[in-house]
Amino acid sequence: MSIDLKLISQLRETTGAGIAECQKALAESNGDVNAAIEILRKKGEAKAAKKTAERTTKDGIICAYIHGNAKLGVLLELLCETDFVAKTDAFKQLANDIAMHIAALAPEYVCREDVPNEVIEKEKIIEGKLNKFFEESCLLQQSFIKDETKTIENLIKEAIAKIGEKIEIGRFVRFKI
Repeated sequence: MSIDLKLISQLRETTGAGIAECQKALAESNGDVNAAIEILRKKGEAKAAKKTAERTTKDGIICAYIHGNAKLGVLLELLCETDFVAKTDAFKQLANDIAMHIAALAPEYVCREDVPNEVIEKEKIIEGKLNKFFEESCLLQQSFIKDETKTIENLIKEAIAKIGEKIEIGRFVRFKI
């Protein structure tokens, strides 16, 4: 099947994927752009999982977000593999988006594994209640404030797929007056 170059360009602009990957996804989806986007997303998540398992983060940035009223602020440590990636606008924008999300939703922990056992025991009355607790208290499980169809974890996986390096949240702190 011959794929129109305009479709390939449109898909590339939307997803940031390479030309060959876009062409393959469009061929696989018989020219359906939305299906091709989903194919690329799944491939990106698989790549992200592979990258996070094999690599270590030894660089990154500290991002400071101060809300407009100057009574709420966040410091976020976002880690990556190289200083080259840490200096990119895409990485800085990701850090800013996550810091703003932390300011808005006030998570207490980065992930489920960070929650102390004593806190889990208090919440472990019903499994559904525990899952709701994790969704509210753990940054990676929270729905992203700018796009509630994805979690912060999904946002980071998408960034890993686009940027090509392992990215992880080191730590954060939220201050409020």
